[in-house]
Amino acid sequence: MNEPASPIGNELDLRALRYFVAAAEELHFTRAAARLFVAQQALSREIARLERRLGTPLFTRTTRRVTLTPTGERLLERARELLALHDRTWHELRPAARTVVVDLLSEGRRTGLRVLEAVRLAHPELDFRGGYGGGMARSIGRLVVGELDVAFGRVEGLGRALPASLEARGVRNEPLALLLPDGHALAGREAIPLRELAGLEVDVNLDDPASPEWSDLARQVLALADARSAPPHPAAVGAEEASHHLRRQGLPILTGLDHADVPGGVLRPIVDPVPLCPWSIVWRRAAEPDPGVLAVIDAASRLAAEHGWLEQPPDAWLPEPERRDAGSISSAGGPP
Repeated sequence: MNEPASPIGNELDLRALRYFVAAAEELHFTRAAARLFVAQQALSREIARLERRLGTPLFTRTTRRVTLTPTGERLLERARELLALHDRTWHELRPAARTVVVDLLSEGRRTGLRVLEAVRLAHPELDFRGGYGGGMARSIGRLVVGELDVAFGRVEGLGRALPASLEARGVRNEPLALLLPDGHALAGREAIPLRELAGLEVDVNLDDPASPEWSDLARQVLALADARSAPPHPAAVGAEEASHHLRRQGLPILTGLDHADVPGGVLRPIVDPVPLCPWSIVWRRAAEPDPGVLAVIDAASRLAAEHGWLEQPPDAWLPEPERRDAGSISSAGGPP
């Protein structure tokens, strides 16, 4: 019996197979995309490309449900085997990689965590360790001496330039929000116009030596809103401590819109204008960068592109000097 011809030039793509397996297990494209930390459009595009390559549909889609076709059911079994073999082979043949240490800034703020989860999914053969240093000022010192490999946070407002041994790239302009106790007068609003903070006391926890960049941003927001800062306090670490602090203090807390849920609290975006917190990824310069560091940078860039993290709403507000720098780029007709 003749062997079937090899599909040279039309091989199955491993990324598409990973997307297919997630969609087949979830039977829900939105949930599958969230599980993989990719945009739903990207997942749907890869699966459509896979169906074209195979010349047959893999899913039956209706307005109510998604099911696998008979071909899809057969592919699911084979795709799991192929991915398991690929990952096992990768582990066996690559030299042992060292652990890449990533500072995610602070618990609750999910930008760095989303990147870490995405890179772990994309590179199961590599080892990553995440932690929470609390601020970029502390992270920079640890990056320079090699205690950290990658850090996330704002690189302006530190009171000094970034060391020449480090590189940084913008990752996200995250809208700011207020974390409010359930019973707060503003908690029932869908969004909070900035002008309604005038005269209010807001918890921004100024003057933490680990995060002067946050203090700088918070002062600019308070000045813009004509609001005042609550007294500084020790950081509340973890959801339960954050919940206790929020309920006991009873004040709005300035944070990012992409914040983890806090029991007893609600998150409301600030609008008119929308203040943004600029995030960057920072790493050490190297003639031959560590593959794990490159993987984190790539994952951050991919998420930024897929989710529009660097886009700005029409009524956006950036702190200085980012606002001034953005104006210079705009007036020059764009970056080189």
